[in-house]
Amino acid sequence: MILSMEETLITIYVEVDDWYRDGGASQIPLRPGPKPSFTDPEVLTTGSSPVPALALAREVLARRSERAFWREVATDWHHLFPDLPHRSELHRRTRWLWGALEQLRDYFACRFGPPVEGWEQLDTTPLPVKHPSRVRGPDWWVGPPGSNLAAGFGLWAAKGKHAWFYGFRLGLRTGLLDQVPRVWSIVPAAVDEREVGEDLVSEVPVAHLLADRGFRSRRWEEVLQERGTTLLTTPDREQRRVWPEDLRRFVANHRNRIESGIGLLKDRFNLERHGAKSFWGLLTRTAAKLAAYTLYRFWRLSNPAMQIAA
Repeated sequence: MILSMEETLITIYVEVDDWYRDGGASQIPLRPGPKPSFTDPEVLTTGSSPVPALALAREVLARRSERAFWREVATDWHHLFPDLPHRSELHRRTRWLWGALEQLRDYFACRFGPPVEGWEQLDTTPLPVKHPSRVRGPDWWVGPPGSNLAAGFGLWAAKGKHAWFYGFRLGLRTGLLDQVPRVWSIVPAAVDEREVGEDLVSEVPVAHLLADRGFRSRRWEEVLQERGTTLLTTPDREQRRVWPEDLRRFVANHRNRIESGIGLLKDRFNLERHGAKSFWGLLTRTAAKLAAYTLYRFWRLSNPAMQIAA
């Protein structure tokens, strides 16, 4: 089954409207001024703007250009959204609703139920904001006041030992089998991954964690054991020699799962080519991409034969 663009837009709108009517409206802060003709579910569904705001439909449909997508909706799908506001207004309102995008991601993730047998996994991936050669001293890429979060240089391990990027990292905690993000965080580019892991598991308990060697720490393993969490990390050469074949195969197979999930975020949802111009834009776009990715995963897992027309 192939969903046309019109069917996709309608389906996403219904998904968001169901959330909105199911109590999601209570989580959206009220804006000053008169009530707009274009409702908040529509902003979340079709939100597009020239700078930071992306929303679910644009991400699911893999549209890279916000301007082009806004023109496409205004021209071809005006009958679905007759009160589509100007891009600048849509931009401001979508930024106001960025927290609602995160609530939507959690709403979609709850459909998957708890992770199978309590297994989850940790990983980080780069969020570059500009080419390293263009960095000239301090810039405006800083997080909220008091967060001590600012763009910096980090090693891009997937591209080689001497590949560097400038920006932040996205820390992800996902289900081992469904690859659905359960917790995420934007962190410094050169952060110790073990600190990221502590942040991602501090609030929501987890039974078993799979991670790569960067998360290995005797002190952190002891802390996790006190919390009732088992940490399994990818083995080094010495460990491979003594580990049972079944355990080595389990780690290898399931570490590939999170790599494929991050690959989908990069390829279809343009995680690294986000186009943000500020930290708040990056935060909004990341929330939109993860919410759209979670909804996309639910559709594909519930109906593997379904495809979305580009």
